[in-house]
Amino acid sequence: MKSLVGICIDRPVFAAMIVLSLVVVGGASYFRLGVDRFPRIDLPQASVRTTLPGGAVEVVETQISEPIEAAVNTVEGITEVRSISGAGASNVTVVFNLDRDINVATQDLRDRVSAVTRNLPEETLPPVILKFNNDNAAAISIALSGNLSLRELTEFADKIAKPRLERSAGVGEVQIVGGLERTINIWVDADRLAAYRLPITEIQTALARQNQDAPGGNVTAGATEQVLRTTGRLTDPEAFNDLVIKSVDGAPIRIRDIGRAEDGTKEQRSVARLNGVPTVVLDVRRQTGSNTIEVIDAVKQNLELVKAELPAGVSVEIIRDQSRYINAALHEINVHLLLGAILASLVVFAFMRDWRATVIAAIAIPSSVVATFGMMAALDFTLNS
Repeated sequence: MKSLVGICIDRPVFAAMIVLSLVVVGGASYFRLGVDRFPRIDLPQASVRTTLPGGAVEVVETQISEPIEAAVNTVEGITEVRSISGAGASNVTVVFNLDRDINVATQDLRDRVSAVTRNLPEETLPPVILKFNNDNAAAISIALSGNLSLRELTEFADKIAKPRLERSAGVGEVQIVGGLERTINIWVDADRLAAYRLPITEIQTALARQNQDAPGGNVTAGATEQVLRTTGRLTDPEAFNDLVIKSVDGAPIRIRDIGRAEDGTKEQRSVARLNGVPTVVLDVRRQTGSNTIEVIDAVKQNLELVKAELPAGVSVEIIRDQSRYINAALHEINVHLLLGAILASLVVFAFMRDWRATVIAAIAIPSSVVATFGMMAALDFTLNS
């Protein structure tokens, strides 16, 4: 340290060049540092989410939650296991020790859950294993409202707005909340079904068998080969009424004989309102490690293209924007850094009564702060951490 001080005293130009190079590197690194609302942390926590469509709470608890809990208990480094069982859904949360690598722990969790999957009910959907991540929160939320029906708004959100926003740089997922998806509903008359002595599973089996596209193999003609595909999926909602469920004594029993087909919507599982009016909300989530400010700016640029494609009467409004808080926080940080440097220089002048010492302090404080940005970029730190 003494030799470094001596070199800097003997060679002031050399010392000035070192400081200036550190300031240049730090200044260039400042614009490449990541920015987010919260620091980037990996909490040692993961969840196992399993869905059983139509499953009762008791069935979900005894046949899904408890077997998964027993399987994950064998993973090393677990401090807590808790589960929530609801109608058709199970959520098992696993908390690990702080010194446990969450990526390795999550992989061990997948191995244990995959071993017990074969023992779950047949209708159970594959379990989804996720580790806790701050990036799962929506960076920006956009509301679509207007004088159209909720189903029409959902179609515009799904077919126009969502694909445009997903093309934005850094966007990981766009989720629609409060929408009504189109579907073909089969309404069954229970009395007619009982009169024909048909179980409800017969209708489900007939729909799955007759409403599907299947590969038809290959056809070779000389030097050419063509791929065949049987187009059996129904495109007209009225065609479902003519679908044959079963033949009894040579007489076909069709959908229209026991009920009717309707071009309707799925059951609404989420609700979104803007100023008391039903609306459709698009939650935009960013990719892990991407800059929140840059992602939101890219989304806003594509949002202008979305507005141009939407029909008259449909309004688009940003209802949640994390960049507002982040920009305000960064502005306050810059103001406080500037005020801190000025006040520190005034304190030095008040005690030293020397303009030369004051100028040295006024240069040294911002230089040291700016040079730190270079080391932060080298260590992959963000302005939050």
